[in-house]
Amino acid sequence: MQASEFDEAAFFAAIAASGVRALLIGRRALIALGLPVMTSDYDFWIHADDSAAFNAALAPFGLIPNRSPDEARGIGRYALENDEHVDVVVARGVSTIDGLMVQFSDLWPRRQQLQVAPEITVAAPSLDDLILTKRFGARPRDADDIRMLEDLRRGAAGS
Repeated sequence: MQASEFDEAAFFAAIAASGVRALLIGRRALIALGLPVMTSDYDFWIHADDSAAFNAALAPFGLIPNRSPDEARGIGRYALENDEHVDVVVARGVSTIDGLMVQFSDLWPRRQQLQVAPEITVAAPSLDDLILTKRFGARPRDADDIRMLEDLRRGAAGS
């Protein structure tokens, strides 16, 4: 299989232009904040009603959903993939590892815009909310990411 020439700036521009309520989460959000982490995929949390529009926006990149929008809403997540991989959360709410329910509708109004390329921004949760999304899992790297985000938050508060 030959890798495609993936244009990340065009990918983010297509999402922004689609009007989909999409929040970049996971390590790509940390990268957009300037933190020194690596990842090979993209993670988004989108409004439960926007999966068909999100899929349409990413179809030109050859990204194929592994579930229909209705199936995805029932399960709460799905993936779009080819040689790139995009994990998509479509649940209205997700519980943290300690049982706190986090609602997309609460995060969306507090979102921040992060510049990912010249003249291209992507919506991401606020720092506090991004920390909450990192508490959806209990992996050691999530704990590392939370520490870096808390350091960044302390630095932002001190400036």
